[in-house]
Amino acid sequence: MKEWLLQIFTWWNGQTIGTRFYTWRFGRNVGTDEFGNVYHENADGSKRWVIYNGPAEPSMIPPGWNGWMHHRVDTPPTVEDYRPHAWEKPHLPNFTGTGKAYRPKGSLLNPADRPRVTGDYDAWTP
Repeated sequence: MKEWLLQIFTWWNGQTIGTRFYTWRFGRNVGTDEFGNVYHENADGSKRWVIYNGPAEPSMIPPGWNGWMHHRVDTPPTVEDYRPHAWEKPHLPNFTGTGKAYRPKGSLLNPADRPRVTGDYDAWTP
């Protein structure tokens, strides 16, 4: 019962009832990435969408699928056999709002003292 209510009233926990119906009626499964996200498109390829495996987090779309989602390439990585270049880093999620977020010295959430200003900065005066 809880899962059914979550599908009706929340969009961030996977797919809603509307997305499930639209995907069933008009969607064509294109592929799945290494995170378990499932990618779909309509019959003419004009609309593309993803059903996330877990919370809706757009930073969890790998680079190959990101290009396909934004219509930069016409073939999905499953057909193209996409391989990242040697200079590309492995995918990391967006850590904003989590305990792993970047907090420089002097921010409100980092107890370390901010480094002293060394004089290489002049304040702007109108």
